[in-house]
Amino acid sequence: MAESDAPALKPGKLLAFGAGYCARYLREALAAQGWQTIGTRREQPQPGDLVFRSDAPLPTEAFQGVTHALVSIPPREAGDAVLATHSEDLAALKSLQWVGYLSTTGVYGDQQGGWVDETTPPVPRLPRTQRRLAAEQAWLIWGERVGKTVQIFRLAGIYGPGRNPLVRLRSGMTTRVVKPGHVTCRIHVADIVQVLEAAMARPSTGPVFNGADGEPAPPGDVLAYA
Repeated sequence: MAESDAPALKPGKLLAFGAGYCARYLREALAAQGWQTIGTRREQPQPGDLVFRSDAPLPTEAFQGVTHALVSIPPREAGDAVLATHSEDLAALKSLQWVGYLSTTGVYGDQQGGWVDETTPPVPRLPRTQRRLAAEQAWLIWGERVGKTVQIFRLAGIYGPGRNPLVRLRSGMTTRVVKPGHVTCRIHVADIVQVLEAAMARPSTGPVFNGADGEPAPPGDVLAYA
């Protein structure tokens, strides 16, 4: 779709479960467009945030008028805390148009240097990536059951302001590791925001998207360039 043909993102209300790095930049971009946003934190919420944990559900009024929800809280052994606590609240929201779940390309596991895309079967080998894949599937099943649009975003290594090799170099807390044949993929937080905004404006598109810059490189080379 040409940029001029892309649907406009009309102001709404975003509920971001997990007021972390990506959610912060998305909320700033949306606020500049007239959106209302709410984020959640486990402890000590900042202005505009609420406390959310499995043992501390959100108040009912937090869901009023929510049009879009973003979930970036990592699942625990017991599963996804948002689904476990607020699946019925979200299902009952007539205003809810879209749920986005931020996952990781780590669910693909060790592909022995091969390229992956959205059709590659995930083979997570670590407990944390196995939990991620289980959470993805749980959200998709929920969306199908209650008739809500759910999209999964498998993100590569995230970088941006305050979170990049330059910062690590200045702190002196980094080491260059040379491992022949090993490459990693990355994505800038501004690109993540652009992807999410496009998905929010067109919530009927497919369920799983990979987010990466398409320029894999050895981590040592990235650090050497920095």
